[in-house]
Amino acid sequence: MSIVVMIVVLLAALLHASWNFFVKNTEDKSLSMSAVVVGHAPFALAAILISPLPDIKSLPYIFTGALLHVGYQLFLLTSYRIGDLSLVYPLARGSSPLIVAGISVVFLGVHLSWLELTAVMTIGTGIMSLTLVRRADGLRNAHAALLAIITGGFIASYSLVDGMGAREAGTALGFYGCLSIVNAVIFAVTMRIFHPGTITRLVYKDWRLALRGGGASFFAYAMVTWAFTVAPIPLVTALRETSIIFALLLGVFVLKERLDLMKVFATVCTLLGIGLLRINR
Repeated sequence: MSIVVMIVVLLAALLHASWNFFVKNTEDKSLSMSAVVVGHAPFALAAILISPLPDIKSLPYIFTGALLHVGYQLFLLTSYRIGDLSLVYPLARGSSPLIVAGISVVFLGVHLSWLELTAVMTIGTGIMSLTLVRRADGLRNAHAALLAIITGGFIASYSLVDGMGAREAGTALGFYGCLSIVNAVIFAVTMRIFHPGTITRLVYKDWRLALRGGGASFFAYAMVTWAFTVAPIPLVTALRETSIIFALLLGVFVLKERLDLMKVFATVCTLLGIGLLRINR
């Protein structure tokens, strides 16, 4: 993984943590998540106009990826309703690189060096150590943790599908632009069924939220999708999860969530994993 790819993915991680903070910090989380997902649409349309259309062979990946993204977004939304940002976000993101690395090596024939595998496991394990973090009342939030792990499964699944799909498409931006449109349509229909009025309010009243949240989310994952086409998917997935550092800082210093030893340990492990990826180059 080149230094340019590393910088791009780290910038994407910062943007990703920012929109998760936006969702968690908004009282109406259905509205904020809708703003992020539906807010992709104008940026996705612009991407389609300025980039080549994806190869027709990538269509199954586009629709499968869109469904997986919707599943991820719905589970993440539910997790944020009952759990802290500094628990849900790290656990969901931390489990995914371990799943991606395992599937890639065992089933997809991807070769990773021992140092690369160690880096992935260091990042993932350090982040998942946050399951040991206790709430202010001294209890662990097992329900939120379970939902976060399921969310991590969706992250791993769409990462693999999107990475392979972007390579088949021949254009990372065109591929993700098309996927985002399908994702936004499915999510909007889901919201209209289960949360009537949310999309209408978003379009006519809170469209600025959509531009802010959707813009941050779209550009974050567009950069990651490009990285999938030029570097091994497991390494990109692991490095992207360094967004935990930004999410943890936002949770502690802005949302006033408790900082304890396990959160510090997770941050140190994440930084160590980044260092191992850099050394491996």
